[in-house]
Amino acid sequence: MSLQELVVVTGMSGSGKGTALKAFEDLGFFCIDNLPVALIPKFIEGFHVSGGEVERAALVIDVRAGESLRNLEKILADLKNFEFRLFVLYLEARDEVLIRRFSETRRPHPLAVEKPLCDAIRLERKRLRAVRELADVTIDTSEYSIHQVKALVTDRFRAHPRAAMLKLHLVSFGYKHGVPLESDLLFDVRFMPNPYFVPDLRSLTGKHVRVMRYMRSFPETKEFVRRINEFLKYLVPFYVREGKSYLTVGIGCTGGRHRSVFVAEEIARLLRVSNTTIHIRHRDVNR
Repeated sequence: MSLQELVVVTGMSGSGKGTALKAFEDLGFFCIDNLPVALIPKFIEGFHVSGGEVERAALVIDVRAGESLRNLEKILADLKNFEFRLFVLYLEARDEVLIRRFSETRRPHPLAVEKPLCDAIRLERKRLRAVRELADVTIDTSEYSIHQVKALVTDRFRAHPRAAMLKLHLVSFGYKHGVPLESDLLFDVRFMPNPYFVPDLRSLTGKHVRVMRYMRSFPETKEFVRRINEFLKYLVPFYVREGKSYLTVGIGCTGGRHRSVFVAEEIARLLRVSNTTIHIRHRDVNR
């Protein structure tokens, strides 16, 4: 069997690309860090010559490639003509987070040889702007630990025996903490009555029975959940038919503790779609 899947991992220095590559290694991918852009075609050709010993591979390509990074767009376009599945994963993080990570690890930024770290990060964003546009998925790792980054990669790229199965991820979040960039669909529930302003409910979360009872007492809440449920029941089978294996639905309120958590839990409880497994992550519930 020839190469079936190639993942190109790219993005900002300090965003977790090394952690992601380790996760791919654990999944059985053949992995290479910092492969020169010009060698990518030879790399792919080697798989075909080898007689199909490698089915899945992952490459990290980033700003360390220098001027040859300009050729990445054309090379990726050429790779789409091959029969294997090509996936471009872009990782990034906020400037202040990247600065803190470099400070903690004391590792040098690849562009900070003769300039301050903040200037190097700004320059890197500029150089990677075109590469970011090529990504199939962009993930902001600012709020993720190393273990969470690894879990995200493992969850998304773990091989499943049934390719027709779709993993539907419901992610609750708070808008004041930023929108999860990995979301394919996004729903804003800030119009709903907010338990935060009820003193007895403020310290609880959307998973608590008292908060759930409060939210269900409003007709607009129940109607919204019903409509989203019907919408997803209609939409998801088309993604399954297309062969999509992963769909992320972001559900946001102000802080990510009450309304968004409740709605995600309600949708997971009510939604039933063939060939689909549902997973929930409450990103900001403990803030």
